[in-house]
Amino acid sequence: MKDRIDEIRRQFGEDLKAIKTLADLEQLRVKYLARKGVIPELFEHLKEIANEQKPIIGQALNELRLSAQAEFEAVRASVEQAFKPKEIPFDVTLPGRPKPVGTKHPVVQTIEEFKRIFVGMGFSVVDGPEIESDYYNFDALNFAPDHPARDMQDTFFIADKVLLRTHTTPVQVRIMEKQKPPVRAIMPGRVYRNEAVSARSLVLFHQVDGIYVDKGVTFSELKGTLVSFAKQYYGSSIKYRFRPSFFPFTEPSAEMDITCYLCGGKGCRVCKHSGWLEIVGSGMVHEHVLRNVGYDPEKVSGFAFGFGVERPLMLRHGIDDIRILYENDLRFLRQF
Repeated sequence: MKDRIDEIRRQFGEDLKAIKTLADLEQLRVKYLARKGVIPELFEHLKEIANEQKPIIGQALNELRLSAQAEFEAVRASVEQAFKPKEIPFDVTLPGRPKPVGTKHPVVQTIEEFKRIFVGMGFSVVDGPEIESDYYNFDALNFAPDHPARDMQDTFFIADKVLLRTHTTPVQVRIMEKQKPPVRAIMPGRVYRNEAVSARSLVLFHQVDGIYVDKGVTFSELKGTLVSFAKQYYGSSIKYRFRPSFFPFTEPSAEMDITCYLCGGKGCRVCKHSGWLEIVGSGMVHEHVLRNVGYDPEKVSGFAFGFGVERPLMLRHGIDDIRILYENDLRFLRQF
């Protein structure tokens, strides 16, 4: 057994001297020092040694293992240092590499611009819950019990009388319930409608509603507010018009059109060759809505309006498919 230990020590030394690469080093480790290597296997034969010889042989084996491990570690450090990648000198005269920096999503940018314009006109900004009750989303806003918007094909109901809001107008009711006139605020946020996904519609989009209630508020003030917004957002050269419309929560109601931003009013596919684009629904707050929140329609009046966010964004930048706003295509988003 002693001769076998001496032979392995000699052979290990010769193999260690032949090491040239890290791969050679790993092969040597597996051959001699791994769990099933040559040296650990020698310890398995101790049980075959006579009892009086076991202390001597055991000590020789321990010395072999320790010395082999020490020699291996020394060679490994030398080989690893030899194969360590050389440090490339840094040239301080080279221009720096710009790091990509993210920007705000175009929808967020549009909402922030809406806020800037309306805050400049004296409106505050208020948030509200996206999960609404049937009362705030419909009843308090003068929707008839059989109004089509209440149907499952138009509204996402979570439970009985609980739904994902279909517009941000319910926030108007919540504000007026908590605050006495004057009330002057806008309410940006996400809304949900059960619609077919197409180039012009999604099940999720954004709105900015607004309301102004005080003594003596007139329809002329509504028109002035919307015209001021349109000229600040689309440019002072636009033309505009108001058309009669209908909304359950306003009376009288009107929609505002502007000259098509893409064709300048000459007529194109986007404006259906009419030269006009509808940008906002509006009207005087219905007296039933005022009574629902505890206001006296004989003493106060007000106007309300509601914008879609994606549509003005698309009109302004010539985008013809709403879906591209939410596809996270960096080639598109970097343009903003």
